[in-house]
Amino acid sequence: MNLSDIDYELPEKLIAQHPVEPRDSARLLVATGPDQVEHKRVTDLVDMLEPGDVMVVNDTRVLPARLSLHRKTGGAAEVLLLEQRSSDFRLWEALVKPASKLKPDEVLEYFGKRVVRVGPRTEAGDTFVVELLDENPMELLQRIGTMPLPPYIRSSLTDLERYQTVYARRTASAAAPTAGLHFTPELMAKIVAKGVTVETVELVVGLDTFKPISADDPLDHLIHSEFYSVDQRVMDACRDAKRVIAVGTTATRALESVAASGQLSGRTSLFITPGFEWKVVDLMLTNFHLPKTSLLLMIESFIGPRWRDIYAEAILEQYRFLSFGDAMLLARS
Repeated sequence: MNLSDIDYELPEKLIAQHPVEPRDSARLLVATGPDQVEHKRVTDLVDMLEPGDVMVVNDTRVLPARLSLHRKTGGAAEVLLLEQRSSDFRLWEALVKPASKLKPDEVLEYFGKRVVRVGPRTEAGDTFVVELLDENPMELLQRIGTMPLPPYIRSSLTDLERYQTVYARRTASAAAPTAGLHFTPELMAKIVAKGVTVETVELVVGLDTFKPISADDPLDHLIHSEFYSVDQRVMDACRDAKRVIAVGTTATRALESVAASGQLSGRTSLFITPGFEWKVVDLMLTNFHLPKTSLLLMIESFIGPRWRDIYAEAILEQYRFLSFGDAMLLARS
């Protein structure tokens, strides 16, 4: 497989810079049949679901995980917290800039106050273990942390709750499970009233949301592990469901990780690529993804090379792409 197999030309003007209002007014490209696609709105999703379906969402909540700091020399530094590594919230896996210039155990400051000690690189090699030096680390993040919007979103977000799902619970992730941003409480209520069971899982969204594939062969890409937790009740509901609809690639990864490993919680390095044996998810609601990413490999595994035609149609129809963009409803081939 070549990197060009998961590449396409994304017009910059189609990268959504703001979320739409209301949330469920986003457009929805429906590709649940063998050939044709339909152009709907997320509000129409309830009409495509059936009694006995199970819809699974990722209820992780986004941390104010980006810290803009300074080195003792006065130079700028940035820390992006990816995942908690200790129960007292002091140790984290993080991306750190400027990674090549930092010294072992260097302390980074916020207006003269020592707030982060940079520790060793992790086994992955491109992240660090960092220590938050405040007595109350989570209060520190609320005071000085900012929402870690993806780098392709250059506008500011006035309402920070728009980068959270309406059903978000435990604050843990470095990015939102963006397919879930389209749901409103009213839409969720209509889905339940239709006879659809809504279940939750947790997958802590980490580095692979930000990181493009650089290997010439995408299958050589190093996938980072992420924490997940799925209740046995959820797996039982999926087993008995008429159809399982996963909201987003993270809910998908959590469900298929349990099916592949037999473990209800832990760390998953599941890399879903073409040829993967799907065991749980029948339909996936997901946003449009960046070129050359592991998420596109998952989509190709789910629906085959047809994704190229679907993305070409979306570009032709001026759909909005990426985190604040529109959505697709895909049926597994």
